[in-house]
Amino acid sequence: MSDQSAVSSNYLLADQLYNTRINDLAYKKIISCLPETPIYLAAQQMAANKTSCLFIRNENHEYLGFVTDITLRDRVIATQLDSQSPISNVMDENIVSIASDVYVYEALLLMFNTKSRYLLVKNGHEYVGFLSKNRLLSEQAQSPLVFIQSVKSAANTTDLRSKWRKVPGIVAQLLARGVHAEIVNEVVTTIADAISNKIIEDVIAKLGPPPAKFVFMVLGSEGRKELTLKTDQDNAIIYEDTPEENRAMVRTYFLDFATQVSDKLNYVGFVYCDGDYMATNPNWTHSLSHWKYNYKNWIEEALPEAAVKFAAFFDCRAIYGDDSIMQELRLFVDDELKKPIEKFYVYLAKNALLYEPPLTYFRNIRTQKIASKEVFDIKTAMTPIVDLVRVYALQNRIFQKENTGERLRALKDMGVFNDTQFNELMQSYYYLMGLRLKNQSRQIIDAHAAPNNFIEINSLTKIDKVTLIEIFKTIQNFQSGIKIRFTNSLG
Repeated sequence: MSDQSAVSSNYLLADQLYNTRINDLAYKKIISCLPETPIYLAAQQMAANKTSCLFIRNENHEYLGFVTDITLRDRVIATQLDSQSPISNVMDENIVSIASDVYVYEALLLMFNTKSRYLLVKNGHEYVGFLSKNRLLSEQAQSPLVFIQSVKSAANTTDLRSKWRKVPGIVAQLLARGVHAEIVNEVVTTIADAISNKIIEDVIAKLGPPPAKFVFMVLGSEGRKELTLKTDQDNAIIYEDTPEENRAMVRTYFLDFATQVSDKLNYVGFVYCDGDYMATNPNWTHSLSHWKYNYKNWIEEALPEAAVKFAAFFDCRAIYGDDSIMQELRLFVDDELKKPIEKFYVYLAKNALLYEPPLTYFRNIRTQKIASKEVFDIKTAMTPIVDLVRVYALQNRIFQKENTGERLRALKDMGVFNDTQFNELMQSYYYLMGLRLKNQSRQIIDAHAAPNNFIEINSLTKIDKVTLIEIFKTIQNFQSGIKIRFTNSLG
């Protein structure tokens, strides 16, 4: 991560510390026992509940202390203490509680001042859960990467949903501190990947080990590591080829697996795909051989409608599973792209011409009226850049790079774009991306509304408007170039 991102992360720490309340966090459930409970029974209770911290309370439900895995190691096993002894003999008595509506920074100061590692959280007179110092610090850490680590330790799907709801705040703060939109995209995508991986692991734990090696693949914007705050599910599953007698069983497992993963992702905030480009669709959960056939067919039997329909499958990335499967598919596609397949590129190029930048004849921003507001669709405005970079990347067999910025850098290194063209496309794309992310985070945080891709023209400064007009002119110029380069042969 760049120095600029590191500086921004320090501001992020301060912003979160002083604006987040304890009740914004997810608590862990309090597991407790009576003080006379034998040590071995207390340890069994901890194991059964998969907790590393057990609280000790009296019959009046007053908390007296706590023990941890470390307590048992240091005070019982290391000293060879009789495990029949009461748990109260080894408990730590430094119990601290705090109200759920206080700020996180207050909670941390209290823990530092009292040297307590755990906080019991009270809502009124009722204890509702507990938090550890490490948990609080990780929630408010200086880098989004540490926040991502806290995602990996999420207790359940509800906890994951709570974490995803914090992402708009992280995005807004990073952008406000000047962090480049490409980095913000990567932070959002990495958090989303961590959530998806946690869900996948939970589903595997429930269903049992997969009957074959596989990869869970994401497509489209997530495949390009360009997630915004308005996102749906675009995914697929590739599993290794198996003997014919096992195929029905393997397919049934992965379709069931896909359904459970998809349902959990939807609950967290990654809504179902309207176009049904999800692994729950039997068309998109298949063996490696079948996927090779899919790509071969899309490339060799190129049709105009296929270029639009299946373009997202050329922006694909494995986020879980056996990477050798993905590598084999990539090598296969690379070989296919070596063949004389000009028609495939022509239709991909025409796909890049479907959306025109929103400029009027007099070079003003063309808007539409939605709910009495003049707006333009920034996603549609950005799409030609994604599409034209994709067609140049595939023509030059850059299938190993999914991200628009990464593809542009590779194309510049190969001499496909000169420095001026590269800078124009990079600056245009990520200016639009930054505006899109900022708009979506404001919709969620300020307006408490679902994010969308419509930018209200009156919300823009004069500088924004002038910059957008120049960007849209640049996109038109590149579209003219791609029309000359690829599509003359088919009119």
